[in-house]
Amino acid sequence: MTDRMTPEQRHRCMSHIRSRDTKPELRVRRWLWSHGYRYRLNVKSVPGKPDIVMRTYRTAIFVNGCFWHGHDVVVPQLSGCNLVVNSDCCKIPTTNREFWLAKIRRNQERDQRNYALLRDNGWQVVVIWECQLKTAVIEHTMREVEVKLNDNLLSLYKRSTPKPYREEQGQIQTAAEDDI
Repeated sequence: MTDRMTPEQRHRCMSHIRSRDTKPELRVRRWLWSHGYRYRLNVKSVPGKPDIVMRTYRTAIFVNGCFWHGHDVVVPQLSGCNLVVNSDCCKIPTTNREFWLAKIRRNQERDQRNYALLRDNGWQVVVIWECQLKTAVIEHTMREVEVKLNDNLLSLYKRSTPKPYREEQGQIQTAAEDDI
């Protein structure tokens, strides 16, 4: 199928696609805020500049568009497969196909590097896909995110164990008496 727009029209249309404050991102932010979670947006000091950063939970949330990040798309060279496989939510355009395959492959490689860097630095990475935010499934998706956040918070507190109580001269020393 040929493109119905001229190259100039297509360029203008594509250049107006935002990378911040997208509808899927706003839906996630609205849900988190209404359920009492507080966060920061696009923190430059965190590797990969995640869409949502929750320092208390040491969690970075990425809200990815299915097309731009190739959700469930098998891209040659990245997967070792020579065949391009589309997914239900992401179809690779037939016009200028090589350009789009290269672009999506670069995005996927960059994402994997950023996720690995964050995990190496002790961060939990949560990726939410655009197709997981449809009205029918958003509540289920966000409840799963909430479980991950709470699990991560518990694991952070388990790492910092308090000092054990010591018994000296027949008395049990309390935590308040313990020199810090």
